[in-house]
Amino acid sequence: MESSVAKARSTVRPLDSKGVFRAHCSADVLFLIDTTYSMQPYIDAAKDQVYAIISGIETAFLGDSTVRVAVVGYKDHGDSPNIEFLDFTSSLGQARDFLGKLSAAGGDDFPEDVLGGLWQATTASWTQPTRCIFHIADAPGHSRALHDLYESEDYYYTPGTEPHGLTYAPIVQNLVELGVDYTFFHIAPHTDRMLSAFSRVYQAAGADSKLLPSNKYHGGASGASASSKAQASNSPRRLFQELHLGTDTASLKHLVMKSVTESVTRTSTRLTLAIRPSNRSHIPGDEPAAANLETALPQWSSPTWFDKKADLEGFCPEVVVYSNSTLADMMHSDDHIKLSFAQLTLNSRSKPFGQGAQRLASYARVEASDSHFVVKSFASRDDCKGMEHQIEDMRAQALCKAFALEFNGLMRPEKSIDFIVTACLQTKADAAAGRREGCLSLEPHLPGDYVKYNNNAMYVNEDLPDDHPVNAVAQAFSHFTFERSWGHFMVVDLQGVGNLLTDPVIHTKDPERFKLNDLNMSTEGFKFFFVSHQCNHVCRELGLISDRDMAASGNYRFRERWPALEPTLCCSNKLCQSIIRLSDAKKSPKFPGYHWCDVCWPELQSSTAQWICTAPGDTHRFDVSRFFYVSQGKLPPQQCLAHVEKDANVSSAATVGGGLWALTKNESRRSLVLGNEH
Repeated sequence: MESSVAKARSTVRPLDSKGVFRAHCSADVLFLIDTTYSMQPYIDAAKDQVYAIISGIETAFLGDSTVRVAVVGYKDHGDSPNIEFLDFTSSLGQARDFLGKLSAAGGDDFPEDVLGGLWQATTASWTQPTRCIFHIADAPGHSRALHDLYESEDYYYTPGTEPHGLTYAPIVQNLVELGVDYTFFHIAPHTDRMLSAFSRVYQAAGADSKLLPSNKYHGGASGASASSKAQASNSPRRLFQELHLGTDTASLKHLVMKSVTESVTRTSTRLTLAIRPSNRSHIPGDEPAAANLETALPQWSSPTWFDKKADLEGFCPEVVVYSNSTLADMMHSDDHIKLSFAQLTLNSRSKPFGQGAQRLASYARVEASDSHFVVKSFASRDDCKGMEHQIEDMRAQALCKAFALEFNGLMRPEKSIDFIVTACLQTKADAAAGRREGCLSLEPHLPGDYVKYNNNAMYVNEDLPDDHPVNAVAQAFSHFTFERSWGHFMVVDLQGVGNLLTDPVIHTKDPERFKLNDLNMSTEGFKFFFVSHQCNHVCRELGLISDRDMAASGNYRFRERWPALEPTLCCSNKLCQSIIRLSDAKKSPKFPGYHWCDVCWPELQSSTAQWICTAPGDTHRFDVSRFFYVSQGKLPPQQCLAHVEKDANVSSAATVGGGLWALTKNESRRSLVLGNEH
């Protein structure tokens, strides 16, 4: 009989990611150009550089993208023609010829017909997922809302009185709704107020806005710059930005290519989350209600503050036992990625401190341990991830941990990477009843500043300083996992506090591996990584040789031989499993074969107490380290070792215990969940 894990995997088809990269990296690029008398150098620059710009964009995306170009030229109301328009075309020759026919002439009062040009842009045939406007102008539009000029300098000073009857807010809002990222190339200060007005419309819709510091309205409601967290979040925002061009028309290509790349990165992050639809349709009003969140700091040293107690059982990743062949075995088959059974008593705060789209997070402590944890539960039972999905997530964590063990063995300690371990748990009552909605996850509490280093698409954190101690290491680690696995795996979506990371994603060459993870984009994910990855000093120190040119051709080469590793292993506490060097590990003669990190070692040393043996006969005491048993996912014994060994009635099933274990108790099912014994 199949296990629930195997059954879940058998009902999920591998993600069909073929063509995802091309679809996400294709773009519509519209040049909106003021073509009055002062603008001829910029018209010529657009004409001369359009080939280089578009071919550069296509090359940047490994030659696997479609880029279309449109052009809107505008003058002022008294000019004829007032608006000249080329709709989107894939023909660069057609775009260049159109630009060549534009002439810088006309203009009447100081403002120009910006709104007419913008309205024309909204009528273009936008179809690609990434949509960009590049606006080149040295004068504002009509209306006192868009400039600081005197009334005598604008024939249509009152908003809405220009011949088209247009006002800026509805037009700019239309661009937002079309999903257009807006870049304005600054030439002169007369456009400052117009850009401030446009950016406020984008900001009101939740977009990121970046005005130049030289803009007199910078620092107001629209002056904030985009944050790396916003760009890397699950819903990256639209972008409005002002970039300096001035008289340096030669920089047009660089500025356009950089902006398109940023927009494509945002688009790809949004779209990768929608590749595999949810198993249930959205029901309006069915969202979990906002929780009453805990705002006080956790009182870790106050046992009574944790007002909810539960006896739990479940599974956690098993990377404690590690040998030279462990990583190779894990890469070969999921059966070699083992999980271990765990039982524990959890004390948690009933009021959650955080709420995500699906889960609530509460502070927690495990009995007999001083470590700090977070327990996550699903806010809605309909959103609850089944045990089979969480087990696949834990297997992915274990593989990431195995990669990190080798990576750390190759690098100096200051360039190490580690991943937290997450346990999948249920109350014993829920497990016995087979209730799906009772699934919980338990993970270490990470105090400190949370940082996103990269994601599963093209995002790379470029906001951190060059000397940041982790960023370059994290980018190199993703590259290392691809090279070390000979192109079969890549660990991405690296995020966490310092070098302790959480919630990674693994792209796999074999679409059957980790297919329950919706963010695994298989070989298309490899392309996303190499588009934005720049090999750094850590990559060079590791001797990594795969690169973006190989990704473009699909023909990779990898480092064949690796140097001897500094022996590394994981802490024997299954709820910790911090990666440590063998030379730094703490060992106790009371627990031979176990190794402990600097955090767990003091707890082990101080937790031994004498208990009264409950076996019939003379009363006597025996030594028990409660922390040791908790660290192994076991309940402390009630009898001394001598009596346990003599008691023939104690069965292995009772020792393992519990309803969740019963789900996998026969050999065929147990091996599928825990991995075959070798």
